[in-house]
Amino acid sequence: MKNMEDYIHKEPSIYKNLLENRKQILEPMIKWAHSEYRAVVIFATGSSSNAAFSAQLYMSAKLGIPVYIEEPSLSGNYMLHLDKNTLYIAISQGGHSYSTIHLVKEIEKQGGTIFTITSDLASPIAKEAKLVIGMGMEVEEMPYVTAGYSATILILNLLALELALAEGKITPEQYEFDVSEMKKIATELPNIIEKSTKWVAAHTKEWMSATRIFFIGYGSTYGVAREGETKVTETIRITAFGKELEEYMHGPYIGLDTSDNIIFLEPEGQLMNRADKLKEFLRGHVPHVQTIYADQGKASPNDLALHIQTDELLASLYMTIPIHLLAFRISQEKGIDLEKSAFPEFDKITASKI
Repeated sequence: MKNMEDYIHKEPSIYKNLLENRKQILEPMIKWAHSEYRAVVIFATGSSSNAAFSAQLYMSAKLGIPVYIEEPSLSGNYMLHLDKNTLYIAISQGGHSYSTIHLVKEIEKQGGTIFTITSDLASPIAKEAKLVIGMGMEVEEMPYVTAGYSATILILNLLALELALAEGKITPEQYEFDVSEMKKIATELPNIIEKSTKWVAAHTKEWMSATRIFFIGYGSTYGVAREGETKVTETIRITAFGKELEEYMHGPYIGLDTSDNIIFLEPEGQLMNRADKLKEFLRGHVPHVQTIYADQGKASPNDLALHIQTDELLASLYMTIPIHLLAFRISQEKGIDLEKSAFPEFDKITASKI
């Protein structure tokens, strides 16, 4: 059985395939682009939701309209008010999420149009949905997805780019520039994996003793912070939080403890100075404050600089790699068997997966 790290190393080829075959993969949505819509609503939960938040701002910037991320359970059970001028998208990487399947069924029952993105075209959601978009990758054997999370961000970014071009919201030159930037990132992924692996190895000892980790991001790396919370909680099984920069500054900082480990996800964007002020405060109270920089920023020896010069809204395409590696490597150092369910009776009792 492949592990999380195996799939991380597959990301360069997955990105390459998605970039080369983007028009074919996204053709159903591109054809739909001639319809008028004034907003995008993405339904997702777990890592799919984290990926959607990582793509949200890029999508909104290219399309020039609001992009919302909604929990399928809340929408499907309590506030499903369809709007013909909204583009609806459901994401279920594995295709077995009960709440997302239920949401898709409810929308289609009401006569609405929703596109479903999944990696498994034989999954329950693919069989239930009318409009299915494959993710252009194999189904991950591990329940703790890594490559699927990253692929989801790229698919959503490419979707926004293709729609923006089809609708005349960007020029062909702008389109080609962004595609070239994404290809540059895909080419650099092996180097990013190598740097991240060395960084995780250098700090394994301190993370082995961590009892609580905060991931703090802004812009596109808010979704990365959320994914940090998800993966560390799932794999290392300690307390983890993923916070937006200002969200952390409006209350959670009061619960700061000297034993906390804090990792900033720095896309080197418009809130960088704001993040630096928070770091200045935190370093006066806790010894473990580190930053993952999209490029090189103000990296100290304990930080990780990934050395990619790109738009801050594209940084989420690669900045989760060190977080996924951290989660996997520390879980293995602790002897946690990720192939064995911690609570095998959970799905049977709750039916959260179909």
